[in-house]
Amino acid sequence: MSAADSVVEVREAVADLLADHVTPAVLEAAERDGWAPTVWEPLHASGVTTVGVPETAGGAGGSVAEACAVLEEAGAAAAPVPVAETGLLAGRLLAAAGLTLPDGPLTTGRGTVTVHDGALTGRLERVAWASAAARLVVLADGPDGEPVVVVVDPAACTITPGRNLAGEPREAVELDAVVPDVTAAARPAAGDALARRGALARAALIAGAARRVREVTVAYTGERVQFGRPVSRFPAVADHLVRLAEQAEMAAMAARAAAVAAGEQDEPAALDVAAAAAVASEAAGLVAAAAHQATGAMGVTREFSLGVLTRRLWSWRDEWGAERAWATRLGHTLAAGGPDALWPTLSRGVGVRG
Repeated sequence: MSAADSVVEVREAVADLLADHVTPAVLEAAERDGWAPTVWEPLHASGVTTVGVPETAGGAGGSVAEACAVLEEAGAAAAPVPVAETGLLAGRLLAAAGLTLPDGPLTTGRGTVTVHDGALTGRLERVAWASAAARLVVLADGPDGEPVVVVVDPAACTITPGRNLAGEPREAVELDAVVPDVTAAARPAAGDALARRGALARAALIAGAARRVREVTVAYTGERVQFGRPVSRFPAVADHLVRLAEQAEMAAMAARAAAVAAGEQDEPAALDVAAAAAVASEAAGLVAAAAHQATGAMGVTREFSLGVLTRRLWSWRDEWGAERAWATRLGHTLAAGGPDALWPTLSRGVGVRG
């Protein structure tokens, strides 16, 4: 089986699994309770949550492209569980440090954490599903200033509740002399690698959600009739549908190109991720706007699934770096290569490894 066929197979299998477990009632309960065990348990049992993490570390194996295929479908279903955090982020951070994944949901985040006398002190902001995680995987500054990967029990931390616009938990984690379960040396530039994976994960989620927004909007405008014809045939609505389709496809192409370029068990490149994150973040806003324009008041009702998806688009585009930050980094990376490298880099789609 080719790599491309494997990605398609993963995407189809995950889509079928999510269709059986992510329902409007489950999404409503998850937004209220902050956790969806009936979604997490079958996904985790099937190995979906650790695709992209080497089997030697306790993951399901597979490439970054396959991990992002999982996330596309999670985004399309608005799956309210930390699939990205458990696998592509925390899972690969542990694997790179030579550590084995603990069982259960994992998460990680960004902040300033230091190790002193074997204990951790610091704070992480907007950590996804911190209170629901079995363990937090934290990148900290060791006693010698070198980065270390530590595994922490959330029960030992002070967690301040918070949510993003979509109702997904994004919580502050305070570590005050917390003794970690495990500590291991991190790879050089582990923080940059984690940021790239975080941005790529959000780009893949956005690509999946944008695709589903397009499908929902096209179906609704094709069924809604005014003045004897479907509203999708009115020029103003048709313009919104075209813009929506263009942006959804651009987000998917950018995210998939960055994931495929990472290669088998490799890390996504700086240039590829910067492009994918900038394109997906911009597309998220444009897709949401076009969909709501095309559907009118119906788009903001609880009876229609559009709002569930667009609130996630608005939330995810600002996580792990917003459009401006990644567009700036993209420009700096291209400029650093010099004028002679600009066109060959763009025309061949070759990422600059960072």
